[in-house]
Amino acid sequence: MSQYRPSWLSFRRFAAFTTALVLTLVMLGVYTAATGSGLACSAQWPLCDDGLLPQTIPSFIEWFHRLVAMVAGFFILGTALWSFSAGDRRTKATATLAVVLLPLQISIGAVTVTLNGLLPQGYSPPTQGAHLVVALTIFTALVVTTLRAYRSEWTRPPRRRARNALLVALGLLPVAVVLSRVVPVVPYSPGAQAGFYGVSLTLVAALVASVVWLGGTPAARFRLPLGGALAAVFLALLLGRDLVFYTPVWRLLNAALFVVAGVLVGGVVWAVRRQDAPIRRDRSGVSGDRVSDD
Repeated sequence: MSQYRPSWLSFRRFAAFTTALVLTLVMLGVYTAATGSGLACSAQWPLCDDGLLPQTIPSFIEWFHRLVAMVAGFFILGTALWSFSAGDRRTKATATLAVVLLPLQISIGAVTVTLNGLLPQGYSPPTQGAHLVVALTIFTALVVTTLRAYRSEWTRPPRRRARNALLVALGLLPVAVVLSRVVPVVPYSPGAQAGFYGVSLTLVAALVASVVWLGGTPAARFRLPLGGALAAVFLALLLGRDLVFYTPVWRLLNAALFVVAGVLVGGVVWAVRRQDAPIRRDRSGVSGDRVSDD
């Protein structure tokens, strides 16, 4: 089949596009829920306004979200199928995991838009939370799949790549805080919510990349605190979905999660740079013994 494929279309690019498409889908889903458009199709699924096409703007938002979700589903399936001929065992495992979770995500999405919520004018917090958790898991699996697909293309040592990814995560963290509900700098409008999740998922991707790249290096032990940072960001994402009544106590907890994530990531960056100090001294001729890069 490779002779029928354009030369520019490779498995790694296909996987990267699928990952970006899922990130966009999550942002669109958050915007759909935040505008209240999720129930605009008269709580029908998969139909909309008693037919295949929407009749109002809110219905169009929900309909368009479903359309993008369908396209993303086919791309996820395509990534998994392609991985069996172009990927290694781990790549196949993560791509397959995304496909296995896809029916569950579709089912939860259907329940989310067809049942009344436990919150006033909202969706059911359990189903809304489960919908986000499964989406985050699928996204994380696709990020790992993409990283594995590109493993032969990286030229820099893995520890240096991990450090750069951590610096990106540190740069994105304050942006996520500004867009979140923690600080009243930006109104938590539907657009801001979508932006918050877009930035936060990019932050998650940077953290996942650092965890993957640190594996097999002398800095592999730092993956544990990075796992804690990922958990803190995941919890902050859940709090951003109106799963609780956002009291001052929950706001304080949300802020604490961002602080924990920042401290853990910053601490790992400092530790990795300190670990690299002997290498830099060796290259400058200060140290006598050669130290391996990674």
